[in-house]
Formats: sequence, structure tokens, C-alpha cells
Amino acid sequence: MTRARRLLPAFLAALLIGLALAPAAQAHTALKESSPADGQTVAPPTEIVLTFTDEVNQTIAPQVVVTGPGGAKHQGGKATTEGAVVTQPLAGALPPGDYTVGWRVVAEDGHPVTGSFEFTVEGRATPSAPATQAAPPQGTAPTTTADPAGSQTGEGGGSSWWWIGLAALVAAALAGGAAMLRKRSANG
Repeated sequence: MTRARRLLPAFLAALLIGLALAPAAQAHTALKESSPADGQTVAPPTEIVLTFTDEVNQTIAPQVVVTGPGGAKHQGGKATTEGAVVTQPLAGALPPGDYTVGWRVVAEDGHPVTGSFEFTVEGRATPSAPATQAAPPQGTAPTTTADPAGSQTGEGGGSSWWWIGLAALVAAALAGGAAMLRKRSANG
């Protein structure tokens, strides 16, 4: 039996393990759309609605921070999650001006995903007294700025899955080599 034919089973096993792990590394969710949309000018909304490409982890509360003119926070209560939709109620009517929405959710695969976008409440901006300051949700507000397509970043990334796959390939190659050596020793 040629050497290549003896190594073929180990190579195929390693390839199958690598293919099985590859989709898991890409299981992060992404922001699909928001209401209001990034860059949109709107009448004062009563809530922020974020729709993701995949379901969001239901056991870890999403964090949404709405910052308006003068750095005032405008979220009213906790954000809720239903499937892939996160809804953040707002504390009262928003005065005219520019707003930033920073968000952080945890994907079903356990990876946190963050992003932010901006919208404008129509009307003439006037100097306003700060709204009731709400404490930022656990930790700091997200600082990733989303582009109009709604980019986001995941912490921890998928690189750990690459290393797991590589380790599986090495283990399969070693197992195949050990089996080949045992067979060669037994044959003489």
C-alpha cells in the first residue's frame, strides 16, 4: 500500500472535522435594520427597534444607550428581546437634534456584538437642559461606529475556532501516523 493511500483516511478525517467547525465560527449575528434607520431624520420616536440577522441570546439582557444633545441619555427602562428583535423604550419625547444609539447584544453562539448609529429628530435644535441622566448599562457604552450598512464587531472573534480546527487536524494527522507506524511494525 502506498504511503499516500495510508494517509488518506487521516487526511479525510481531519478535513471533515475542519468543515464541521467552520460554520460555527460564522454564527455571529449582525444588525440587519433599525428604526429609526442610520442617518434618518424622523419625528420624535417612542422607541428604538433593532432587528438582527439571527436570534439574540434571551438570557443575557441587551444594552441600548440613546445619547442626545448635550450628552443626555434618553432610554426609558430596559431593552426587551423577542427572537431577533430588540426594543428599547425612550424616556419621553425626544427634543430636536442629533442622537447616537449604541447597542450591545450577545449572539446565540455566546459572542458579544456591538455597534452604533446616528439619527436626527426633526425640528430646529435648541439648547436644552439635560434629560434625566440614565446610567450606562453594565460597563461602558459601545463605541463602534456603524456604517450605513450597519457594521458591527464581535469580541473574541472566530479565531479561537480556527485554532480548535487546527488542533483537530494535527491530532488526526498524528493518529494516522501512529496507526501507520503500528501497521508497519506489525508487518515487519
